Amino acid sequence: MTRFREISIKGFRRLANVQLELRPLSVLIGANGIGKTSVLDVFSLLASSAQGSLNVALGELGGLSALITYDSADELALGISMEIEKDAQTQSYSLAIQPRGHSYIIAEEVLHQVHGPFEYNSVESHGGDVRYHEKGEVIRPTWDHNPLETSLAQVPKVFLWPEDFRRRLASSTFYHALDVEPRSPVRLPQPMRPAGLPGKNGEDLIPCLYYLREANRDRFEAIEDSLHAVFPDFERLDFPPVAAGTLALVWRDRRFSKPLYADQLSEGMLRFLWLVTLLQSPDLPTVTLIDEPEVSLHPELLNLLADLFREASQHTQLVVATHSDRLVRFLKPSEVVAFDSANDGMAKLTWADKLDLEEWLAEYSLDEVWSRGLMGGRA
Repeated sequence: MTRFREISIKGFRRLANVQLELRPLSVLIGANGIGKTSVLDVFSLLASSAQGSLNVALGELGGLSALITYDSADELALGISMEIEKDAQTQSYSLAIQPRGHSYIIAEEVLHQVHGPFEYNSVESHGGDVRYHEKGEVIRPTWDHNPLETSLAQVPKVFLWPEDFRRRLASSTFYHALDVEPRSPVRLPQPMRPAGLPGKNGEDLIPCLYYLREANRDRFEAIEDSLHAVFPDFERLDFPPVAAGTLALVWRDRRFSKPLYADQLSEGMLRFLWLVTLLQSPDLPTVTLIDEPEVSLHPELLNLLADLFREASQHTQLVVATHSDRLVRFLKPSEVVAFDSANDGMAKLTWADKLDLEEWLAEYSLDEVWSRGLMGGRA
């Protein structure tokens, strides 16, 4: 299976110099402001850079100067590696961005490839000197190369391995807590269109569920089984048409003679339905990033959510940031990364299974070990 192996971050907010091993499920815990969401932001920034929208992404994050670690860094340096097990191949990507006036320059960029006995740079960029390597040949851009976007984003699609790496990195998707305000997309009828994911804002929840019911019945039934498990009076989901090409979401409850529509569901019901649909979706990207999935959820739902994370992590690498002690209770040390503050105020990251916790776990649950400050990650 193809998975990203490690990410390195230098000079991004409180992530002055960290490396994180990436596992199928990586749940980030720690105090507010220590850097958990920053890791998700870095992934999202790398995805944007691979999509050709680095300039836009930096602007949305406040600009490069606002991101670089104060007083200790003059550039942002990111790295990520990926393994393709069936081909015994490793690809390592590094990107260094430096402020330049009110803008920035891409100071250095390298996509290094190891394939069996062969080792070379598929993409190599130093300032304005851009080179692509294909079948032993050095190729320089013959097109209008945009200096504010990565060379990876502009790699010719006929270059098989660099394009595969770019596509997988570009697919990484960051999901914040779902907007469930009264006029939010998830509460409204939605147009019928092909949808393999429910959307960042739930804008495709209904067509995604409808598609699963019609074309992937096992996944749809798994979603309904999860709803049955936590809402005992839940019967089924229906999708009645409300206008030409538009469907509504209906929740059938055995206690009521009339159905509940999406605008009548509680925040917790909607967010749980959206999360379950996301985790059961067939089109999950190589990396799925979720921030604070526990928002609005009853603590009793978190045991099932942990199981859903594990199931989904067989198909996507899940990176989750949480403040929930209760969710941590249902996780394994091999699934948890504790964020703590070093003496200089910068973040340090430690996988929980790298700590000496066996004696403590014989007497306490993992969340109790965390709450006692035995694995860091507390305020």
